[in-house]
Amino acid sequence: MSTTERPRILVVGGGYVGLYAARRILKKMRYGEATVTVVDPRSYMTYQPFLPEAAAGNISPRHVVVPLRRVLPKAEVLTGRVTTIDQDRKVATVSPLVGEAYELPFDYLIVALGAVSRTFPIPGLAEQGIGMKGIEEAIGLRNHVLEQLDKADSTTDEDVRRKALTFVFVGGGFAGAETVGEVEDLARDAAKYYTSVKREDMRFLLVDVADKILPEVGPKLGSWGKEHLESRGVEVYLKTGMDSCVDGRVVLGNGLEVDSNTIVWTAGVKPNPALARYGLPLGPRGHVDTDAKLQVQGTNHIWAAGDNAQVPDMAARRAGVENAWCPPNAQHALRQSKVLGDNVISALRGFPQKEYSHANKGAVAGLGMHKGVAMIVVGKMKIKFRGRLAWYMHRGYHGMAMPTWNRKIRVFADWTLSAFLKREVVSLGAMETPREEFYEAAKPAPARQDAAPKPESGSEQGPAQGSESARAEAGSTKVKAS
Repeated sequence: MSTTERPRILVVGGGYVGLYAARRILKKMRYGEATVTVVDPRSYMTYQPFLPEAAAGNISPRHVVVPLRRVLPKAEVLTGRVTTIDQDRKVATVSPLVGEAYELPFDYLIVALGAVSRTFPIPGLAEQGIGMKGIEEAIGLRNHVLEQLDKADSTTDEDVRRKALTFVFVGGGFAGAETVGEVEDLARDAAKYYTSVKREDMRFLLVDVADKILPEVGPKLGSWGKEHLESRGVEVYLKTGMDSCVDGRVVLGNGLEVDSNTIVWTAGVKPNPALARYGLPLGPRGHVDTDAKLQVQGTNHIWAAGDNAQVPDMAARRAGVENAWCPPNAQHALRQSKVLGDNVISALRGFPQKEYSHANKGAVAGLGMHKGVAMIVVGKMKIKFRGRLAWYMHRGYHGMAMPTWNRKIRVFADWTLSAFLKREVVSLGAMETPREEFYEAAKPAPARQDAAPKPESGSEQGPAQGSESARAEAGSTKVKAS
């Protein structure tokens, strides 16, 4: 790894915060002022609010991700993981996809690892659960759901059909409610092309330990969202957890038991566990503890923001709310990354940094095609919308929040085409194992079952006779071939 005399700004994580912070720094940085290095195990950033729509086939999966090297052409983009950080030496250990780990010196550090799915030690969850944190999981869920319809349509076994057509979603926040709404839409449309599968044969369950769904948009819109999903045949169980799901046997806390091949887990997120190896001050839930300037407590060269950071909500605190922290959502991540980038440039040049303060502007959520809820905050007023208008607001906000005009145009093009063309309902599950068919064709053929048995020891047929038979068979084969 080549080194330079310029100070290095190391960005750990290429997600929403990492991408936008690096872009901000590169935009404001003078030529040759510093080297910006971004390290992430993936070479792209995923816009997670669009994962439910990607799972439903409304958006192409390639349009939900942003390639880091294309968006950050003036930065070093390394594909790997930062495993440890030595703050005294200002050195990070990078483990690449292949090869030996190496040390990378830095002068300024941005921690933007984001979050991972928050799970619990529920029997069977690790083996049966499907997450919704990455584009791979979203497309895997889409293929899996359509494969279940294929299974149900190709069998007359009622137990197999029932298990294939039962879909369980755990978690009633944005991710859970939006995913069940989009997947139900997908399954309803796909059922039109099957002879023995109808929407009435399917069973959708949404489970949450809370007493309401969609808490981000308030109790009234959350209640409407629940009623809307129930009107579409989704069974919503609140104040209920999942106790077990071994071999697809889902056992809920209210005593209900169902068999399902599809268990989607969206019950919240937690900071990336890798933070525990960085030696940074962490909050009670594992977030990096930062001050209002997004600087890690006790340091003058490390910043953090987004889902992996515990950032004081100064707007709420000024309004009298004690110990208020910024929630982990795209709205705060976008704005924090810009302030963070400005503060890194200020520190680089010896200028004072500014505090991050942003009042909540509301929340939007889509519940399937032409269905959604939205809450817009104007001053002290909260204006609430539901139905088709809220769905347009959801698409408009997230469409414009999508990074780069390249991806914005592609996403809006997908939506425009879907207004005139029918939804694609083909399953491409074989793409997950693309070499399987070639492997089957290329592996050695099994031994012939009709070959003559080997003579027993001591029989009259000796080795010479056996060899003669073999030669005769080989000759016969040659004659047939010719």
